[in-house]
Amino acid sequence: MPVMDSDENARKKGSAEFLVLAQLEGRPRHGYEIGAEIERRSEGAVSFQIASLYPVLYRLERKGLIAGRWVEGAGQRRRRYYKLTPAGRKMLSEQRRSWSAFLSAVQRAAGLENA
Repeated sequence: MPVMDSDENARKKGSAEFLVLAQLEGRPRHGYEIGAEIERRSEGAVSFQIASLYPVLYRLERKGLIAGRWVEGAGQRRRRYYKLTPAGRKMLSEQRRSWSAFLSAVQRAAGLENA
């Protein structure tokens, strides 16, 4: 089913930045934790290979929407923790409004509003 795979990949690509920003709203997290939280919150419906999240994190950091810092815990390997910047919080709010309007429109157009 290559069509389903490409459709799913396109949806993931279009939502990845939004989902990452949303996971950082409450507290700083490292890459693996961000991926695990997306999967947990979506009840397994959305998951990312951890390697595919890092380019998203780097892009968000370059845009100034998140800030990363290295943390080394006792007996643990060094991890990069990311947190939202003020610009990231603003973008998250804007994306929530945009996605909400988009999803509402899709539901109406597809006849799903009463499903």
